[in-house]
Amino acid sequence: MSLIVAKFGGTSVASPERIQMVAKRVAAIKGAGNEVVAVVSAMGKTTDELVSLARALNTDPPAREMDRLLSTGEQISMTLLAMALSTLGHQAMSFTGRQAGIETDGTHEKAKIVKVSAKRIRKALDQGYIPVIAGFQGIDFNGDITTLGRGGSDTTAVAIAWGIKADVCEIYSDVDGVYTADPRVAPRAQKLTTINYDDMLELSSVGAGVLQMRAVEFARKYKVVIHARSAFTDTSGTYIKEATSKMEEAVITGIAHDTSEVKITIRGVPDTTGIAAKVFSALANNTVNTDMIIQNISEVGLTDITFTCPEADLKRAQETIESVLPEIGAREYDVDEDIAKVSIVGTGMKSSPGIAAKMFEALGEKEINILAISTSPIRLSVVVDGAQTVAAVRCLHTAFGLDSENIFKESQLSAEELAAKLQKGR
Repeated sequence: MSLIVAKFGGTSVASPERIQMVAKRVAAIKGAGNEVVAVVSAMGKTTDELVSLARALNTDPPAREMDRLLSTGEQISMTLLAMALSTLGHQAMSFTGRQAGIETDGTHEKAKIVKVSAKRIRKALDQGYIPVIAGFQGIDFNGDITTLGRGGSDTTAVAIAWGIKADVCEIYSDVDGVYTADPRVAPRAQKLTTINYDDMLELSSVGAGVLQMRAVEFARKYKVVIHARSAFTDTSGTYIKEATSKMEEAVITGIAHDTSEVKITIRGVPDTTGIAAKVFSALANNTVNTDMIIQNISEVGLTDITFTCPEADLKRAQETIESVLPEIGAREYDVDEDIAKVSIVGTGMKSSPGIAAKMFEALGEKEINILAISTSPIRLSVVVDGAQTVAAVRCLHTAFGLDSENIFKESQLSAEELAAKLQKGR
């Protein structure tokens, strides 16, 4: 008998019919002799609809009230799934994040878990119940509801799995595992059987949307085995776990892309000591997350400072720069929203020279201009023009030998058509 945490995303519980399918799946896990805990996201586009409803009344709603509002989406899902399980003859009991023992810090809208007290969950399991937990939420030291940020239900599931010492945390979604690239962009992408925590963490951090980055961080820290798999098939997915000697050690594990960042350039900056510190301290104080940073070579005592940040932080970034420009004596700034970050990831990079040269050659052959570069021991990222996103991903996927013989059936669009679709959906 195994103890399994099964998390289901918004697509999986988007309608009564799909909730019934999830209930049957959870019941089957239980029927196979296992103990099972279900964690659910909000139904379909519920979170987006709640955000729109709030902003129709207040363009800048208080974070505390937003957390209370958004937490209701998962609470609807948890009770409906518990009801569906009851109709199948199983005792089920729903729990909010607070009732499940998810304790967080007081940062609304992106709280971090500080403690997991899963005694009530363990007690419910011992009594034969199937606990159904609302993901994405917790409670802070003031007793206020907090939320864990987009994708936070993944983190809830991993935290609960650790708290009850589950054998595996199964993350069910509308994709059937982790691929070497987004198969809708690179149709010859391969599904990985296993991937180590470090590679998965890097892929998540640079745009791979299969798992929330914080969930992978939590899993790596506490050695929780994750099984990312499809909610709509019975096929095995991808196991995310600690590297072992039996795991394949390819030089490059995968290619990720991210079109949700913007590039900001501050022009005519005096090339004097302390200017960069003033700029980035001000951005940090206004909670702007900066990524790639480039400072051009000084000409006649002036330079340009370029950095990237999430599109969601753009408004705060602009406010900060406009306030700091007179202080630092810079001339102006401009924003480029039509960019993409494309990254290659692999722990094998650490012992394989020539990776950067190969990447730059592949992009150069396709006449793809590199606007910025950043590196880590197991990742190399470049910023390119947004219209060249698809071409960049595909040429790198081929250059590093990741193409499979099979073509992903869902993607029938050409690179040009898909590029246009990506830009339209920004």
